[in-house]
Amino acid sequence: MNLADFDFELPPELIAQRPLPERAGSRLLAVAPASGGLRDLAFTDFPSLLEPGDLLVFNDTRVVPARLFGRKPTGGRVEILLERPAGGSSAWVHMKASKALRPGQQIQTAGGELVVRGRDGDLFEIELPQPALEFFAQYGQVPLPPYIEREPDAGDLDRYQSVLARVPGAVAAPTASLHFDLATLARLDAAGVRRACVTLHVGSGTFQPVRDDNLATHRMHAEFIEVPAETCAAVAEARRAGRRVVAIGTTVARALESAAQGGELRPFRGDTSIFIRPGFEWRVVDALLTNFHLPRSTLLMLVSALAGLDTIRGAYAHAVERRYRFFSYGDAMYLVRHAAGSGA
Repeated sequence: MNLADFDFELPPELIAQRPLPERAGSRLLAVAPASGGLRDLAFTDFPSLLEPGDLLVFNDTRVVPARLFGRKPTGGRVEILLERPAGGSSAWVHMKASKALRPGQQIQTAGGELVVRGRDGDLFEIELPQPALEFFAQYGQVPLPPYIEREPDAGDLDRYQSVLARVPGAVAAPTASLHFDLATLARLDAAGVRRACVTLHVGSGTFQPVRDDNLATHRMHAEFIEVPAETCAAVAEARRAGRRVVAIGTTVARALESAAQGGELRPFRGDTSIFIRPGFEWRVVDALLTNFHLPRSTLLMLVSALAGLDTIRGAYAHAVERRYRFFSYGDAMYLVRHAAGSGA
């Protein structure tokens, strides 16, 4: 497989620019596990696809105001997007400026002066006046994805954040969880569906394109994850009861499968650069709730690994034909793992 295998035509008007009035108001495309058959549902139908004892795993990361603007001493404008804190008052960021930035470069912001310390590929290391999360929380803006072609407004402060968001650190939302409101969670609880959490701090690298046609040479950006012992225990209990582990979003799938790379799921805290693509051996995730993803993206490769590339191609063609809304503020899709587990 190469990069072109994961391309598709997407009319730009299908890219959702704003959230719907209600969190649970989106549509849901359910894909049958064996036949690849498609069912057009409402997201409020999601609980009907589950059974008592099934385990939903959410990402409890909280989006921080990660977008910041500054100026060079010459007056040139600089846009800064936090990727991740680097300890102390350092951070790794993406930066845009009219001319190349260099180590030692000083940038003036509303919160004081930043200094460029170095560079690693697309990322710059900067020194801040205070710890990164504190600084961006005070002076940053909501970092809407690049395909949302408007400035953030007051509504995004709430809607680009899951109702389960708890641990600050993400610069992009785990968007599958944006469909859940408190009423939906209460319905799931009442139906005996269980719930657990992991943390994956989504980095802005999630929007970076795959540049190499040879997928084997693609380098994933590192993201911090924590899979706690209680979540591992909940997964083990679901397994013993013959119930499914349902990842609410690709970030959860990456976190769980990263923590199981030793052969079984164990508590884990640290960085992951896992790249899940067709041929991946799944160890934990049985099903996935996810949004619709960018063409040629690693997230499209992940869902193809779970459900099969041909199945995903058919589902995306159907979604375009039926005018589903795409990407972060768009509609959802429910996938069950391909029977062979290979995603072939």
